[in-house]
Parts: sequence; C-alpha cells; structure tokens
Amino acid sequence: MELGTNFAAKLEPFLLISKSAKGAAAAKLIQDATSAQGVFVFAELLELPNIQELANNEQHAPFFSLLQVFSYQTYKDYLANKDSLPQLNQAQIIKLKHLSIVSLTTNRRILPYSLLLQELQMPTIRDLEDLIIDAIYLDILRGKLDQKEQQLEIEYTMGRDLEPGKAEAVLAALKTWASTTASVLSALDNKLAQISSYSAAVAVDNEEHDRAYNAILKDVSKDTKKRGPLTAGGNIMRGGVDLADAMDVDEEPRMKGRK
Repeated sequence: MELGTNFAAKLEPFLLISKSAKGAAAAKLIQDATSAQGVFVFAELLELPNIQELANNEQHAPFFSLLQVFSYQTYKDYLANKDSLPQLNQAQIIKLKHLSIVSLTTNRRILPYSLLLQELQMPTIRDLEDLIIDAIYLDILRGKLDQKEQQLEIEYTMGRDLEPGKAEAVLAALKTWASTTASVLSALDNKLAQISSYSAAVAVDNEEHDRAYNAILKDVSKDTKKRGPLTAGGNIMRGGVDLADAMDVDEEPRMKGRK
C-alpha cells in the first residue's frame, strides 16, 4: 500500500462538519483538523467556500493562513510569520514538523541531521530521531536513519498538497525526469544489445572450437584403428603381436647368419 492512502479518509469528518460551520466555528474547525491525529492533507478543506470566507475576515483570517501553512508550507515558514498566526499546540507542532520533513525531500533524498536540526528547531539529535521514527510509524515517510553518517536516507514519502501556482513547476520537473529516464533506458538498451551481440559471437566461437576438437578426436580415433592398439610401452600391436618384439626376433637369425 502507498503511503498516505488513508489520509483523505481521516479528513472526511471535518469536511462534513465544515458545510455548516462559519466564522468562529470554521476557525475552530481548522484548529481541530490541524491538531487531529492522522490528518495530513488539507486541500479539500482549504477549498471549501465556508473556509475561503475566513480570508476576508480580519478576526479569523489568521486561521485561514494557518491552514495554508499546514497544507503546503513548513515549520520554518510558520516561525517566520508566527506573530500573525495562531499559537500552535504540541500536536500541531509535531505534525507541522513531520510535514516539513516531507517538503525537504522535494529536492534531495539524503537529509543531513544538521539540516533537520536547523529547519525543525530540534534541541538534540535524540529528539530528532524520535520525531523521524514517529513519522515512519505514521506512514508519512519511509527511510533509514544512518547514525554513523548523521543523516536520514529517504526511500519515499506521502504527497503534500500543492501550493497554488506550483503545478506548472511540478509538471516541468516531471517532464525533465521523464526525459532523463528515457535517456537512461535507451543507454541500457544499447548496452544490452552489445552484450547480446558479444554473447552470440562467443557462442559461435565456442561452437567452432567444439566442432574442430571433435573432428581431431575423430581423426585420431580412425588413425588408431588403422595402426592397431598400443602396448603398455607405446608400441603398435597387430594380430596380438608386439611389432617391436617381432622385429627384434627377426634380427637375431640375421645376425647369426652373418657370423
């Protein structure tokens, strides 16, 4: 199952309530949704007319801005504007830090602890690692903590809501990725074709070698049959007689006759 597949369902109760919530009730709904466990996507809530109306209300506009922060911004963005935003409770702080890790993975898959400590304002590495482990258990991200190298290696994460106007940039990035992937696949296909061609050539060479080897064995076998079997001493046998011994026997009478 992909990460974050059930997050939309967690938002559903708040969407139902929002249909009748206006003004202060809608502002409280934003507080409740951003604090609720398991709710990490907010685009549908942000787009509702009752929620959009808050942006035009001086008293409740900060809550609308807060919902925007949780939708597509980071904890660092919140700190930069905290004087004009509602104060966060502990559940909201943790959630926004989790979402901030997801945003940081947009441009890199290895996040140094030093970067995370700064971006998330974590007091210690132990606290940072506990935060990351919680995010993994919540299915916000999957990755590995490398304590030796002091970094988080990301495998993949949930998707966050897109900030208005950013869709074009995402599409451009996807096109670039698709082009790069196509180039890599083409290079791999060419390499595989070269390997296949080389393997075929080696197979032909091996086949020719085996054919020549078998031909030589066949010729040797025929020559052995014509000459007769060999003795233990390597001499030729014919009719059960060692030709070398027979030649020695014939030589003796000749030598006697010469005397």
